[in-house]
Amino acid sequence: MTKRIVFAVLLCLVVPALADQITLKNGDRLTGTITKSDGKELVIKTDYAGDVTVKFDVIQAITSAGDLNVGLSGGKTVVGTVTTSGDNVVVATRTSGSVEAPKASISMLRSPAEQTAYEKSLHPGLKEGWNGGVNVGFAVTRGNSETKNLNIAFAASRKGLHDRLSLYTNSVYATNDLPTASPHTTANAIGGGARYDHDFRPRVFGFVNGDFYHDSLQNLDLRSLFGGGVGLHAIKSDTTSLDLLAGANYTHESYSIAINPPDLARSRNQASLTLGDDFMHKLGKSTVLTQNWYFYPNLSQTGEYRTTFNLGLVTKINKWLGWQNSFGDIYVSNPPTGATPPKKKNDMLFSTGLNFSFAH
Repeated sequence: MTKRIVFAVLLCLVVPALADQITLKNGDRLTGTITKSDGKELVIKTDYAGDVTVKFDVIQAITSAGDLNVGLSGGKTVVGTVTTSGDNVVVATRTSGSVEAPKASISMLRSPAEQTAYEKSLHPGLKEGWNGGVNVGFAVTRGNSETKNLNIAFAASRKGLHDRLSLYTNSVYATNDLPTASPHTTANAIGGGARYDHDFRPRVFGFVNGDFYHDSLQNLDLRSLFGGGVGLHAIKSDTTSLDLLAGANYTHESYSIAINPPDLARSRNQASLTLGDDFMHKLGKSTVLTQNWYFYPNLSQTGEYRTTFNLGLVTKINKWLGWQNSFGDIYVSNPPTGATPPKKKNDMLFSTGLNFSFAH
């Protein structure tokens, strides 16, 4: 019996010694596994409460049973077991001995598993690191009116340490099914494209892009745009970003009708400037506002231009489902004049529906 009691006491002493521990300034203690810290908050995984987030400035002492990656001011990173001595943190490294620094200078703490995941996120494979969503809106009417409307949009981006790849597509199809309706198809357009950004400096980047658009009601078979330029990260934070872009592009358009009778040509090429912005702002924890605007003044025929504007709002209902509202406007200063009835310069689209988000 005595041996069992001694063994139990020793076990109680050994188990905490094999775990990380933080002591708060009010005397409370948390035992578990330190996962990560950004210098403002610390996350410790406990057996009894799961992940617990603690403000870093209320921590009195830290003791780690295993190695942690510790980021110090000035960009220096050391690896070793962590203890505290007064207002300082002591890291017992395997190669450089003990490194002591003020707690206020700690910019990050990461467990080995968290560090591995972080390093992998900086250099993801082509199939890794994607985030995005699919917007779906659908409406049907029957009775005095008989219409169908379907809008589908897809957007995804993959971020690396110094680059970003973005993909998008958007389509709308609508019909009026009444026998007397003319035309029966009231909307039939699809667009898509890709853009690759690479940072040359923290706030300066270069980009190349390709965009494609089809609109049967404007008799546009295909508009292809290939361009590139430079950009500025005017605002870059976790909650708000604003990129300003400037460059040039080559655009080819082909139509199913003659563009400017009596000339029978059904296609045209033009060189244009690319000017625009991309904006994102998080409204609270569940809502994201996005906006982009592009202006393409024609260098081949001065005075002619094209603009695109998109505004979106997504509110998350849960981790993968949300509600989306979007507005888009495409303006062409010189639509084909050979169509009957004449084509308008503006095409606007407003849609609302569900958003399905994903991360890989």
